[in-house]
Amino acid sequence: MNRIANTIKNRLSLRLPQADSLNILAELTDKLTLQKNGDLFAALEIVKSAYPACADFERNFPSLCFALATGVGKTRLMGAFVAYLYLSKGIKHYFVLAPNITIYNKLIEDFSNPNCPKYVFQGIGEFVHNQPRIITGDNYNEIRQTKMFITDIHINIFNISKINAETKGGKLPRVKRLSEYLGDSYFNYLSNLDGLVLLMDESHHYRAARGMQVINELNPILGLELTATPQIERSGGPIKFKNVVFEYSLAKAIQDGFVKEPAVATRKDFNPSQYSADELDRIKLEDGIRIHEDTKVALDIYARDNRVKAVKPFVLVVAQDTTHAGKLKQLIISNAFFEGYYADKVMEIHSNQSGEEKEENIAQLISLEKPENKIEIVIHVNMLKEGWDVTNLYTIIPLRTATSMTLREQTIGRGLRLPYGKRTGVDKVDKLTIVAHDKFQEIIDAANQPDSIIKRQNIIEIDPQEISQQKRGNYLHFKR
Repeated sequence: MNRIANTIKNRLSLRLPQADSLNILAELTDKLTLQKNGDLFAALEIVKSAYPACADFERNFPSLCFALATGVGKTRLMGAFVAYLYLSKGIKHYFVLAPNITIYNKLIEDFSNPNCPKYVFQGIGEFVHNQPRIITGDNYNEIRQTKMFITDIHINIFNISKINAETKGGKLPRVKRLSEYLGDSYFNYLSNLDGLVLLMDESHHYRAARGMQVINELNPILGLELTATPQIERSGGPIKFKNVVFEYSLAKAIQDGFVKEPAVATRKDFNPSQYSADELDRIKLEDGIRIHEDTKVALDIYARDNRVKAVKPFVLVVAQDTTHAGKLKQLIISNAFFEGYYADKVMEIHSNQSGEEKEENIAQLISLEKPENKIEIVIHVNMLKEGWDVTNLYTIIPLRTATSMTLREQTIGRGLRLPYGKRTGVDKVDKLTIVAHDKFQEIIDAANQPDSIIKRQNIIEIDPQEISQQKRGNYLHFKR
């Protein structure tokens, strides 16, 4: 590791996979020419000679993909990339692309607010008195008319929709329209810069034809892609990226202890065909809530014993559609469900919501980690994807959904982050539980595979007889 990269690694307290990624960037940027419209074939040969898995940049410019599992720290790595390229190469112009409004807002906070716990330049002394100017899709029109050219380093953060979508009436997006101040559109100003570096967060979102075209039009000297899923889904099956230079899988992150240990709770010899869909939902919900209560006690004891912040866990229920979500909420708020205890502790979020209801629910979601937020159950329908980074999700209950069939990484990814930043050594504090009664044998078979994210020892078998003997206030005891 060269001196600058090593300094950044220490100042930002990078984890090993983050440091390895920074090393690769340092190595390759020393070999590449980093100029506009350079020899793409020659650049590819340079990268392939060191990292043969990179067979094609898949862009009109050199673009390198770093595939890191959810929870390992892709945003901080982006900060490390920017710091390194500025300090070692003098590159001053960056364009950070977000796939949705949630990640867009999170990136603005993490890049611009030194008081934010996740500030990406924490400890980089060169940025204390020369703080990067953050230009966003909302303020670029005002900032460019002030003193934006006086500051040394500019980081543009845009949501893909700001540069991709056409407005009503077929007009160009505002960022592509003429600016009297610059004499050109801001988009063209960026694309004409001699040294623009493009960082693509969750880069699997930018592989559609239109997204590819817009990104190529920016004409950067280098692209840096970050994603936990380096592939695109097609009807014939997933297609892997061809420009991956570093891959750190979820299985490896679990093994190395950077995220929670996923476990599956199920009932052995359980026959779902004996129950109606509604009955099966209720059984899984009740078992999941008992696990939640058990986890809540374990977290409280840990916080008291170790004099650390208390963590309030919550449950994520994955519903089939909005009608299903509504039925589940009605069940949970009824007196028949744990005597109505959760009636004021449940919320649902889905795309059919709008206006005040949607704003209120989004506010609840954002504050779920705060002790004063009393929500313990979140019911969602295909709404909570990348960018919703909470550390207190401990139980997932997939109901009647495709994800409940295979325990996909995207489903459990929302609950992998550790509330204390590292594992504690206490099983229930370090574990994420997924309730999956109807797939016992499939889970067992998958757990026996060497690359499985669920290990055989983390399959929890719930005893129905023990449950039937319980009364409200007693917590679930389960065996492994």
